[in-house]
Amino acid sequence: MPVAVEIDNLVVRYGEKAAVDGLSLTVTGGSVTSVLGPNGAGKTTTVESCEGFRRPDSGAVRVLGLDPIADHDELMPRIGVMLQEGGAWSGVRALEMLRYVAGLHSHPLDIATLVDRLDLGTCGKTPYRRLSGGQKQRLSLALAIVGRPEIAFLDEPTTGLDPHGRREIWQLIRDLRDDGVTVVLTTHAMDEAEQLSDHVHVLAAGKLIASGTPDSLTEHGTKSLEDVYLALTAPKREN
Repeated sequence: MPVAVEIDNLVVRYGEKAAVDGLSLTVTGGSVTSVLGPNGAGKTTTVESCEGFRRPDSGAVRVLGLDPIADHDELMPRIGVMLQEGGAWSGVRALEMLRYVAGLHSHPLDIATLVDRLDLGTCGKTPYRRLSGGQKQRLSLALAIVGRPEIAFLDEPTTGLDPHGRREIWQLIRDLRDDGVTVVLTTHAMDEAEQLSDHVHVLAAGKLIASGTPDSLTEHGTKSLEDVYLALTAPKREN
């Protein structure tokens, strides 16, 4: 399979602090790849660098063969980005926002089908600021995929959802992969990463500390991904 994302020795600094410190990894096209790590590990900065929202201090990022900064206008129609705040204006109605974003793309998904799939029908006329947390999450996901992206960057897609809602989103992510969409998933839900991922990258302090399939990382299911993650990211105790 082709490489959809290639990161080579990426460094991103905030002042004197390196949020991402010499990171190198790849994402295979048509896969679900999870990027895991504790708060402050560099996950968000790494993904923002792939989306063209953060300029690297050094190193290189290529997404679909393009530079997210230099080729930003060419790349943006080909990717979908799920933002935690939904990327919506406070007073805009959910369905209006979805129609607006769909109109920016030449071959969007059918809005009625997407609204039904994500259970947005009851809140379509509700202003964004009045949506529940779960409704905001589902709308944010809809906005990320309505344009039929080649790559979807999904940030905590099931936060605030009940168990049934989580499983429905899991199936949607599987369906995206089956349709050839590359999914880059950031999540703190280890069961989610274990169930959905073809490949997992674990970050800590801006560096890649582990990488592999869920099966290889869990030693063929003899451990849970959560146990592996906790062992990898546990704070070091001083003697």
